[in-house]
Amino acid sequence: MTALSDFRELAEMADADNDDSAEDEIKGELAKIDGEVRDEELKIMLGSEQDPMDAILSIHAGAGGTEAQDWAEMLLRMYLRWAERKGYQTEIIDYLPGDEAGLKSVSWTLKGEYAYGYAKAETGIHRLVRISPFDAGARRHTSFASVFVYPEVDDRIVVEIDEKDLRIDTYRSSGAGGQHVNKTDSAVRITHMPTGIVVQCQNERSQHKNKSMAMKYLRSRIYDMKIKEQNERLADVNKTKKNINFGSQIRSYVLHPYKLVKDHRTDLETGNVAQVLDGDIDRFIEGYLIQN
Repeated sequence: MTALSDFRELAEMADADNDDSAEDEIKGELAKIDGEVRDEELKIMLGSEQDPMDAILSIHAGAGGTEAQDWAEMLLRMYLRWAERKGYQTEIIDYLPGDEAGLKSVSWTLKGEYAYGYAKAETGIHRLVRISPFDAGARRHTSFASVFVYPEVDDRIVVEIDEKDLRIDTYRSSGAGGQHVNKTDSAVRITHMPTGIVVQCQNERSQHKNKSMAMKYLRSRIYDMKIKEQNERLADVNKTKKNINFGSQIRSYVLHPYKLVKDHRTDLETGNVAQVLDGDIDRFIEGYLIQN
């Protein structure tokens, strides 16, 4: 490994010259090598057919109105910042704004090496405890939002969809504007009648492009559903599987009366909530992947 050889040479030169100033550089190189080794170890564990794929993620605010919708917006920012750290590309494909703040739901694509393999660890309910900025009485509130992650199906994977099984509706986009959505008459909603799956896309100005993206999203949802059904049959996981509901959160983010982020699947925790909400979630993803 060239990096390790270069690091060893640097350490030996610093030791021979008694060069204390090289200590920070050595520590930095060591941390970089450690990160590269950890990434390779994780990729070995990401061995399923879906893990190397790009991903489609969606967030839905739970019950609680403005408070929950603001939490959903905070989660979106966390994941976009995480994606930026990882060098992934993102594109919002559907955005439904909140009534007063935040968002009700959002879907976006995540493109990059092993995007789905890493992001799948975030599927589940995320819980926030804080003093509500929307409560004049400054009371503590608990909010929930659900995160779903699907492998983005590319042209190499065939998912048969009968056009007769689809209901396709067009409508005028409504959103926050700016980076999230273009207000046009070309938004597309597709309902797959046999499964009840509904997808929509309003990001592009062209109805054709929105339909194409919505169909890709639909294929990914159906593919993900089939994979999960297959896994359940093989492992009989229905006996132990928890439903994704507001009583089985995977992670809690507490801002009051103390500061703590805890993953309930791995028991990993940290008191640096601000850093986590700024996208530093690799420790939780890695902990989940190692455990599973």
